[in-house]
Amino acid sequence: MTPYDIGSWAGEAVASSSMLLALPVAALAGLVSFFSPCVVPLLPGYLSYSTGLSAADVMQDKGSKWRMLAGSLLFVLGFAAVFVTISAVAGGIGRSLIAWQDPITRILGVVVIVVGLIFAGWLPIGRSDVRFARVPKVGIAAAPLLGIVFGLGWTPCIGPTLTVVISLAWHEGSAVRGAILAFVYALGLGLPFVVAALAFAKISRVVKWFERHRTAMLRIGGISMIVVGALLVTGLWDWLMAWLRGIIAAFAPVI
Repeated sequence: MTPYDIGSWAGEAVASSSMLLALPVAALAGLVSFFSPCVVPLLPGYLSYSTGLSAADVMQDKGSKWRMLAGSLLFVLGFAAVFVTISAVAGGIGRSLIAWQDPITRILGVVVIVVGLIFAGWLPIGRSDVRFARVPKVGIAAAPLLGIVFGLGWTPCIGPTLTVVISLAWHEGSAVRGAILAFVYALGLGLPFVVAALAFAKISRVVKWFERHRTAMLRIGGISMIVVGALLVTGLWDWLMAWLRGIIAAFAPVI
């Protein structure tokens, strides 16, 4: 397989009408996950673990920018690998069960609605606040491995948002499309990490503001999940895909 082949597959996946709907949802799910109880409150600790710097140095922007950039990027790539693998498997399974796609999609829609209610705080079950104790400040060399460990450990806390992405990956019925959705999800979750690593002191007020309004953020994310679930249950998701497909097919370049 050549890089051209991979690029062609990715291009075709992104160009599909269903992915045009799914990609923004995945990015929003990742951003909402960043503000979950197991991520943003412990942000200085995560950055400290992945760079080998003290939490105080991270919060005061005293560390080397290159060290902060490298450590945060490798940490993000670590947990991105976890999410991409899970979502790619879900997409591959979706293709093998294509004959049962309609009923399974509706069942997954119900699941997405339930996790949306949980995430919004309207269904008080299944919410976990993950805490890691005695994690060594391993530094840049082991930052990817640490990202994998944390990606797996976050599952009880960010499970609702990840469930939405996995459900969409299954609906796509393609391992490649599932992997792309998960990577976009990881970008939504990971880019704030990188920004925080490079300028934590400057954005600390923003982080504190989001912490104060975390409930509202989680409710917005939960409502978004409920909407996506309702679209899957009612079949309107496929209707929207068909509508977008018609618009794309009718498009003709001016020149």
